[in-house]
Amino acid sequence: MKKISILGSTGSIGSQTLEIVRKFPERFEVTGLCGGRNIDLLAEQVMEFAPKVVSVNRKEDSERLKEIADPETQIYYGDEGNIAVASEENCDLVISSMVGFGGLLPTLSAIRAGRDVAIANKESLVVAGELLTSEAKKYNVTLIPVDSEHSGVFQTLFEKDRKFLKKIILTASGGPFRNTPEKDLEKVTTADALRHPTWKMGEKITIDSATLMNKGFEIIEARWLFDTPAEKISIWVHPQSIVHSILEYVDGSFIVHFSAADMKIPIAQALCYPDRLNFGFPDTSPDKLSDITFEKLDTDKFRAPAIATECLKMGGTYPAVLNAANEVAVNAFLGEKIKFTEIIPIVMKTLECHNKLDSECLDNILEADRWSRSTAEAAIRSLLSQ
Repeated sequence: MKKISILGSTGSIGSQTLEIVRKFPERFEVTGLCGGRNIDLLAEQVMEFAPKVVSVNRKEDSERLKEIADPETQIYYGDEGNIAVASEENCDLVISSMVGFGGLLPTLSAIRAGRDVAIANKESLVVAGELLTSEAKKYNVTLIPVDSEHSGVFQTLFEKDRKFLKKIILTASGGPFRNTPEKDLEKVTTADALRHPTWKMGEKITIDSATLMNKGFEIIEARWLFDTPAEKISIWVHPQSIVHSILEYVDGSFIVHFSAADMKIPIAQALCYPDRLNFGFPDTSPDKLSDITFEKLDTDKFRAPAIATECLKMGGTYPAVLNAANEVAVNAFLGEKIKFTEIIPIVMKTLECHNKLDSECLDNILEADRWSRSTAEAAIRSLLSQ
């Protein structure tokens, strides 16, 4: 039986992970849960799975959980609690699915505790990919991607074929504004941007999918997960979200990974790697695959992937600044303080002011994150005052 801890258990990935655990109770045991603001759902999860360690954001919420949890369950809060869940001594696999920069420290702690990590918290790899992957090698830890695109590459890229690899191609649905004229983007609402055509995700990642910053982050993730330079990673628009990744080889061959647009598939693959689970998905017949199409990315309308690629090439703490400024701008848009079309300009303005630091040092990453948030917030205040 595999023992798992979940960072972000009340979010989309965490909740779907627990669906799989319910279906295969003989395969998995939950040893740790870390939740955020949805305390009611976390309380239900604690009652159902009786983990050994639980963490919440606030002290008052931890006191509430102590009243209902098993007396032997350890309840923590804050960063200390997140790290406790990530490094629980009996855990075999940590599901890193917290949203945003807050997932970095517990993910790093899990690695340094020698735990394999199923990584859905893309921000950790974006801001500290070099540090995380070097620490994973040091502690003999396997990083298993949960993103559908990177999961596809993980399942199809074999070591013996690496020397023949020409391109890693990650697909993008194009988001809700794929066919929206650029001139009309200024008028889109938060509700419009949250209406993703194929995936059901949390708010932040859904907005990132609308700007295609999500794909920019995925380029950075792929660079570190698969030790592949930015020049060998590209994005193709694929509206049906059936094909998740394509490997192009020097002989003209293409190896394609496809599956239904259901996150439980890559989650289950990560949970039981190197095995697979029969989750009961319906059979797919060829006629259901007849409408697969691909398009070239409109880089004039969607600049985020190119910006992320440039940050990756510049290196150092540029990706950390990119991530933090984007988080601040997306939150401002979700709070209806700025327009959709102002998200990327705020990110770019923040990047233009940055002086690069060494990204192998955790303190530098933390400082770059702090500086970027402050600078992006100042840019938003300046924008609102005009």
